[in-house]
Amino acid sequence: MSETVKVKRHDDLTGPELVVLQQLFDNEYLGDYGQWNADAPYGYSPANFHVLGFQGTVLAAHVGFQRRIITVGAHDVLVAGTGGVLVDKHARGTGFGGRVIRHAAQVMRDKARVNFGFLGCRQEVAPFYESAGWIQVHSRERCLSRLDQTSVLVSEGEPHLICSATRDASQWPQGNIDLRGTPW
Repeated sequence: MSETVKVKRHDDLTGPELVVLQQLFDNEYLGDYGQWNADAPYGYSPANFHVLGFQGTVLAAHVGFQRRIITVGAHDVLVAGTGGVLVDKHARGTGFGGRVIRHAAQVMRDKARVNFGFLGCRQEVAPFYESAGWIQVHSRERCLSRLDQTSVLVSEGEPHLICSATRDASQWPQGNIDLRGTPW
């Protein structure tokens, strides 16, 4: 089966592309979180860029990211805050998701021109990102709650991962992380 990866800016998504994106997310999360909304996906920050992975004509994977300046220690860092990473259950275990997330990292460097990719995830999925070249950083994270967008949340011990974009991951500064908004 042929594989195709497309990159779309959020504002350039067509009606049919939004429909298949919603179907991908609703197939996975509808029962737990309700209907997916491209402009406020489950209360998380929306993506500026969408990396869409197709197997044949079927949307089988998605990686979204938003350009944002965050604070790490005393440094401002331009990141691609990454979220909405999803691989259709029929494509899992094939390596397709890894190929799409690696393509997204290339887009972060070449098109979005950010310093690093950044994401937070559950511990059980961190090995997926690490297998695609992402590296865990250990720090306390501060962000706004995705549930009410006003409460400040501080977490420590949950996986935060980065990938190289225009700067090598070895140049990631030390210190606590402030997302300056809601997570992705």
